[in-house]
This record gives sequence, structure tokens and C-alpha cells, in this order.
Amino acid sequence: MPRGRRGGRVSALEGCREEEAPPAADAVPSVLWASGQQPESAAELILLRGIFEIRRDSCDVVLSERALRWQPIQPERPTGDSKYNFLHKEEFIELKDIFSVKLKRRYSVKQQRSGTLLGITLFICLKKEQNKLKDSTLDLINLSEDHCDVWFRQFKKILAGFSDRPKSLKIVLNPQSHKKEATQIYYEKVEPLLKIAGIKTDVTVTEYEGHAVSLLKECELQGFDGVVCVGGDGSASEVAHALLLSAQKNAGVETDSILTPVRAQLPLGVIPAGSTNVLAHSLHGISHVVTATLHIIMGHVQPVDVCTFSTTGKFLRFGFSAMFGFGGRALALAEKHRWMSPNQRMDFAVIKALAKLKPEECEISFLPFNDPQDIEERRAQGSLKSDCNDQWQMIQGQFLNVSIMAIPCLCSVAPRGLAPNTRLNDGSMALIISRNTSRPEFIKHLKRYASVKNQFNFPFVETYTVEEVKVHPRSNSSGHNPEEEDGPHETATGSSFPWNVDGDLMEVASEVHVRVHPRLINLYGKSMEETNASKVTCSCL
Repeated sequence: MPRGRRGGRVSALEGCREEEAPPAADAVPSVLWASGQQPESAAELILLRGIFEIRRDSCDVVLSERALRWQPIQPERPTGDSKYNFLHKEEFIELKDIFSVKLKRRYSVKQQRSGTLLGITLFICLKKEQNKLKDSTLDLINLSEDHCDVWFRQFKKILAGFSDRPKSLKIVLNPQSHKKEATQIYYEKVEPLLKIAGIKTDVTVTEYEGHAVSLLKECELQGFDGVVCVGGDGSASEVAHALLLSAQKNAGVETDSILTPVRAQLPLGVIPAGSTNVLAHSLHGISHVVTATLHIIMGHVQPVDVCTFSTTGKFLRFGFSAMFGFGGRALALAEKHRWMSPNQRMDFAVIKALAKLKPEECEISFLPFNDPQDIEERRAQGSLKSDCNDQWQMIQGQFLNVSIMAIPCLCSVAPRGLAPNTRLNDGSMALIISRNTSRPEFIKHLKRYASVKNQFNFPFVETYTVEEVKVHPRSNSSGHNPEEEDGPHETATGSSFPWNVDGDLMEVASEVHVRVHPRLINLYGKSMEETNASKVTCSCL
């Protein structure tokens, strides 16, 4: 059939229902089934039906409420001719996986405004292996202007119905992240996808530490659907902190002492452009720029727990994870050598901190985590006791490292996570304590993070699931000594203790109180469990 007449065989069956029986299950490739489910039944409402050329095959294409299906049109088989004895399988994509539609045209030198119409291009988000997402396209070729216009308008109407997808984003870009690659990553990999999706952007390049906080404090965010940070863990944590501070201000919450913070008003997208990208890796199960961008475009939102850090009744900051002791001292050394490349200064700092390894004399108090569901079950059974794990517990001694983490903290050097038993939004934190031991044993413990073995299977390592933690150094004799430690930051009092909070250095001279607040912020993404459950590989695209 000539291409120019293909539109004549098209019918728009709005409001009609498919009368043909659905294809047999074995006629549909299993790799095309979304979320492990078969296509909808024949009773599903058909919006449009027509003929398009797809990958050089003339196909019968059906647009229904939830999916786009197509099947090559089989020529009539001459009697006794076995070469036509084959079965064309139906293929499909779910509409929720389409994020943009464009008219496909061929332009020539003489056609500067409107080129020759070729058909319609669909832009699709595919789920691949290892939690990875990939953008792809599907061309529906038909030369009829009227026919393509009907289908194009119908696709646009469908996409407009996904109201949870962002239409306008505030972009905060840290040009100093990692090897100063954030700007290139954004303009070469992120911005083109956002433009295809029709998302408006307003980009601000940060110029100094704390710029994001001052920016979002003054910025009117009512016109945006979300905020996106392009940078490393420090940048992402700073933007999250700024969003939460803005939410407290708008709600009239006193920020000097925050006990019950209100949730952030806008979701946060994290584009990994740093050295470790712990937050993005924990969120998506992989540190991958295109995956993070597509989660934002598709409007996938994941509630995430956030911690508050305070001292002597004064609020310090919001964050997702923290390390005290070895982790804090290593970061303090790295910050003193920022003239090195990120990887070099961190390797140098770790080696230096191990060479001068020493314990901190501390008193650690914590409130064990009580699962609300478990409490309700025990209350219903009449087995809930008044003294059941709802009292503060205290341990003291010499500790090499103390980790407090509300997220799993996955990264390339810890594929299972620094806190593998922690979830993104279960309302708990992991408290991981390394008591004083020999340097070789502590190094063996650190190396275990890179393997699949249990990194906590050491006699000097203790783990707890908690809601609140108080870390109180017993004396200031272990505070910073620049001459002894080759230059970590020194405060005015000369007796502060370094904390590593999401890759940022926080120095505190007294007790630090850490609380976890469930689902305090929405991040663009999906948890690894949910992503793995809905994994599909679409070989047709």
C-alpha cells in the first residue's frame, strides 16, 4: 500500500470497545509485560486505532486507556505456501512509561519552518537491569497530516493527565562538585532530557558553601513543582537542609529549637555529580545520571526520613547520616587538603587518620526504635509491658567510630551500604559503634564494607536500631590539636569535635542530639525494593 494513502485506512474509534478476542498469552513476548502482568483484557476502552509503519513493518496499532499495542499486518497466505506460515506477536508499551511525544519531520534547506511530516515519535522510559532506567524512542510512521494530528493530540491529552509529573523545576548546580564535572553533566545529559519532556527550568549556579541555603531562603518557590540539585552528597544535603528550613519558616516554626519539624513543601531531585553520591545511590540503587533524571521526569516520588542535629537545646542542621570519631577526623583532614583532587585528598585523609588512629572517650545514650506496627500488635495481644524497650539506654567507653544513619548509605566502596539493614522511610536510624581495638582489626572491619560479608561480625562492633541518639564526649582532651593531627580545623575554643554529616564537616564542642523524623522530605526516585519488583526489559525498543 502506498505510504501517501495509509491515512485512508485509519479509524478513530473513540468511545468504542474492542470486539476482537485478546491475543493468546503465548503470543505476547514475556519481556514486554510491565510489572509481570499481562495486557489488559479485550473490554478495555479503545481510544484510537489505525495503521502505522513501525520498524519497517506495516502494523495495526491500537491506543487504549492504559497501553499502546501493535502487531504487524500479515499478508494473506497463498494455499500451500509454507514460507508465510509464521506468527507475528503483539508488542506493547504502557502509557505511563511515555514521557513525551513529538511530530517527526524531515527538514530540507528550502523548508526552514515546517518540514515534511513523517509521523510521530514517542519518548519512553525503559526499566533495565540493576535498577537502571533508559530513555528510548518509538517512531510511528504515517504521512497523513490529519491522521497524525488526531493521534498527536490524543497523546498530548494523555500526558497532560499525569498531574504528578513536574512541569517547572528550580535547578541548583554546584560547579565545584567532584572534578568540576557537574556543569558538563547537567548541560550534556540532564537538560536535553528535561527539554524533551517539556519541563521548564530555572538554573542557579552556587558560588560558595551555604549559597543554596541563602538562595532558597529568599527564593519564591510557589511557581516550581520541585527542586533539583546537581552535585555531590554535600550539595544535596545542603539543598535538603535549605528546603526544610524554608518549610519551617513558612509554617512559623522557631528554627532555633526544632522538636517537631514540618515536611518540606517541594520534592527534591538529586543528580549524582559528586565523588561518592551516597544519597542518590541509596535512593535509586545505582549512581546513574540518566536514571536519576528519568525518575524526576516521570514524577516518581519517594518519602525519606531525615535527622535533626542539635546541641544544648540549639538546632544545628538537618541531615541523613553522620559519623563521629574516625569518620569525622578523616573528613576534617580531607577538608584541610582541598587543593588535592577529591579522590586523592580522601585517600590521603583516610591513611593519615588510620596512622594516627585513637579512640574517643564518650558517653552514648540512645532510645531504641519501637516499630509502631509491632507495638499495636503486642497491645492487641495484651503483651505490651510498660518497661518494654521505651527507656533510654546508655553505654560509655572508648570508641573509634560512631555512625548514625537514617538511610542505607550505599556507594561504590560499600555496595551493601554502610547501614545495610536501614530503610529509607521506616522511621528508624542505625547506630553502629566501633569500640577501641587494634589498628589491624579496625582496618579489617573497614575493608569488609567492600565485600558481601557481614561487616559487623567483629567483637568490637555493636549495632542498634534507634529513634534518638545523644553523643557526649567525656572530656575535651581529645579535641582538635592542629599540630598533632596535621591541620584539622580549629574553632575559637580549640576544643571542638569534628562530625561528618552527609560529607559536610560539622564541628561541635559539646553533646550532639540526633533525632529521626519519618518521611520528612520527598525525593524524586523509587526505593530499590519497589524498582526491583517492577523491573522489565523491553527488547522491542
